[in-house]
Amino acid sequence: MPKMKTKSSAKKRFRTLGSGAVKRSQAFLRHILTKKATKRKRQLRGTSLVHETNIKSVRAMLPYA
Repeated sequence: MPKMKTKSSAKKRFRTLGSGAVKRSQAFLRHILTKKATKRKRQLRGTSLVHETNIKSVRAMLPYA
C-alpha cells in the first residue's frame, strides 16, 4: 500500500507538540492592518492551540505528525 500524503496546506499551518496537542497561529494579521486597533493586533500575536472539536480533522490532514 502506498504512503499516505500529508496536506501541504496543513503542514504549513500546524505544529504538533510533545503532549499531542496541535499548535496554530492566529488569523487576521496578514493584511488590511491599518483599520485594526493596536490592541487587537497585539492580542493576535503568538500561537494558540487547536480546539478539541477540530483536532480530529487536523490529525487526518497530518498522518505522520
